[in-house]
Amino acid sequence: MADNPILVMDNGASTIKAGYAKQPETLHVIPNCKVTRGKGEKTTFTGDQLHKLSDYAGLYYRLPFEKGYLTNWEVQKSLWDRTFSRDILNVNPTSTSLLITEPCFNFPNIQHCYDEMIFEAYEFYACCRVIAPYLCGYNNVSSLFPSQTPSVNERPDCILVVDSGYSFTHIVPIVVGRPVLTAVRRINIGGKLLTNHLKEIVSFRHWDMMDQTYVVNEIKETCCYVSKDFLGDLDTGRRNPKENPIVQEYVLPDFSRNSKGYVRDKKRSSRSTNDIYEDQVLRMNNERFTIPELLFHPSNIGMNQAGIPETIVESVSLTHSDLHGLFYSNIVLVGGNASFPGYKERIEQDLRVLAPSEYEVRVGMPENPITYTWHGGSNYAGSPDHRNKLVTRAEYMEHGSNICLQRFGMSEDVDGMQE
Repeated sequence: MADNPILVMDNGASTIKAGYAKQPETLHVIPNCKVTRGKGEKTTFTGDQLHKLSDYAGLYYRLPFEKGYLTNWEVQKSLWDRTFSRDILNVNPTSTSLLITEPCFNFPNIQHCYDEMIFEAYEFYACCRVIAPYLCGYNNVSSLFPSQTPSVNERPDCILVVDSGYSFTHIVPIVVGRPVLTAVRRINIGGKLLTNHLKEIVSFRHWDMMDQTYVVNEIKETCCYVSKDFLGDLDTGRRNPKENPIVQEYVLPDFSRNSKGYVRDKKRSSRSTNDIYEDQVLRMNNERFTIPELLFHPSNIGMNQAGIPETIVESVSLTHSDLHGLFYSNIVLVGGNASFPGYKERIEQDLRVLAPSEYEVRVGMPENPITYTWHGGSNYAGSPDHRNKLVTRAEYMEHGSNICLQRFGMSEDVDGMQE
């Protein structure tokens, strides 16, 4: 079993991060979707083929995930077929072990479908299925904190992973490599909701862009940021646009000329517009920070949930009191939403107000929060912990999904971790 290559696949709702363990050069980040020009269009673009498009207007998306859980196995299988093909990773399942992630608190019937697809449809040699935050602890977490002694390369006993992804935001406390499941909390806000909310606001204030999911998502990732002074930025947003440092003019892409969208320089926008009269400009003002603010105040759109800082405090409070200081000093931010400028600083700022004064608050964020889980999985692959959880196809064919429930389940890992 040790001689078999290990394929690490962080199967997220937005992207698939896949590559062979200990070989970061093989890592591919692939959109987890299929798109067509419209509902009646037959030409389909699968996964990485999306990047070959020159016109992203009016795309119709087919997603395997719905509300954070894998429900459309037909679409997912076609995406995995593409990922395992010679064009990308050239995987031979019968001689390959698979390490794959799944959502927190995944439903048993969906887990059963995972096992059937992996062992019966693809016939992988062996498989291990874990939640994504669990793998983050296998990175060098100490290096994320500047105050940490540089020579220390050991994993902290306690870390708190804040995984803000496409569908949800999960707060997961981990003690000695084991998630404290009774303290895991979920906020029903992710990148998909933020993009959809921005589509509604732009369509109401400017043009109808409800069918321009790809374009609006690009606008969100380019222009939006997390404000450290929300009320102050709201006041600034009311100023005259010429005196308003928040306003950005985003030039929408012109697919007829293969020109991409970009933020126009203010000096250029203040000149005569004779040379730029053809540009279609979207003026982004308070939308730049009110969209990411939903991660901190879901009540702004009527959701009866707390924001990320308050939920972190709630999650920590559900663990043993002796561990609170360790969790507050080892908070790790991952997921696509962590890429917003100001995200880390805002969480650190709000937590310092909410957390007890006797605890040090340290928040770390990797250089690439999107692939951090995959790199943790690459380190985890082949370790004693991984080998203990691994299920071979022969074992699955003999015992069925029951052995997967026994090996992959983590319900027994929380004993003694909470008050």
